[in-house]
Amino acid sequence: MGKGGALSESVLKKILLSYTYVGIWIFLSFTVIVYNKYILDKKMYNWPFPISLTMIHMGFCSSIAFCLVRVFRLVEPVSMSRDLYLSSVVPIGALYSLSLWLSNSAYIYLSVSFIQMLKALMPVAVYSIGVLFKKDSFKSDTMANMLSISVGVAIAAYGEARFDSWGVFLQLGAVAFEATRLVMIQILLTSKGITLNPITSLYYVAPCCFVFLLVPWIFVELPVLRESSSFHFDFVIFGTNSLCAFALNLAVFLLVGKTSALTMNVAGVVKDWLLIAFSWSVIKDTVTPLNLFGYALAFLGVAYYNHSKLQALKAKETQKKAAQADEEAGRLLEEREGDGMGKKSESQD
Repeated sequence: MGKGGALSESVLKKILLSYTYVGIWIFLSFTVIVYNKYILDKKMYNWPFPISLTMIHMGFCSSIAFCLVRVFRLVEPVSMSRDLYLSSVVPIGALYSLSLWLSNSAYIYLSVSFIQMLKALMPVAVYSIGVLFKKDSFKSDTMANMLSISVGVAIAAYGEARFDSWGVFLQLGAVAFEATRLVMIQILLTSKGITLNPITSLYYVAPCCFVFLLVPWIFVELPVLRESSSFHFDFVIFGTNSLCAFALNLAVFLLVGKTSALTMNVAGVVKDWLLIAFSWSVIKDTVTPLNLFGYALAFLGVAYYNHSKLQALKAKETQKKAAQADEEAGRLLEEREGDGMGKKSESQD
């Protein structure tokens, strides 16, 4: 009874901790998205400078990561040569900077709810680019599933009340660059045995992003910022916004490290529905029945995709355990045969 009670208490504690990590991630992800929308939207804070906002985030995250790695030495840096940095981290940093720039730009033109619906195309982009770079194998049933997600998003787009072609182009571009970045991480880092946690990732990638964004910022936003002499940098707004962005990176590490990537995907779906509800009820964005129908169709496709991935991972894990068991049984059999041969030679002597 005592052991059962202790076991139940231990399991309950793990479940509560998992829900806590999920709750923290949903809250921070929700906050960063709404906060960015508030800053960039012309009807709200009215500071439509997405490159500048992204550079503030990258500068803040670079500074904190540098302090944690080099000053306080709370996190160990990864052993990385200059050639490896230039060939692996720099391309990933370039893709990340483009993804952040375009996704933040989309908030100026599109509603929060519609952006979440367009983000449902991420599995489609990741799978397609994975097949293109031969990191995933082409399967007709998976491609049919990707097609169902795309149809759902297309229906949601058709039913969008505030449809803006440029905004959709920006968000789709952001999805494409982010999907390419995720595949490139597998090709350029994971395949070489290099794993980066959120702190070391920011330590290496954030400064790279800042430098890449500096070029378009000089030509696109700096001249406009110089003309708007009425603007005064609000340290409270941009400081808390950057702090939330940094905390979100830590929350991702906690969520994936303490639960699983699949849990994060499921939590992401919950977050998307919450954002759609918030966008409709608080920001007063128009959400049409066709929007919801299309997104529900896409959501079912994404859910099935995640389920298929989970089943594939379980099957792979089962095969791995079976192979290990066979190897162990073979080793024991060899040992027994060796012992038998030894005893036989002793009896002949």
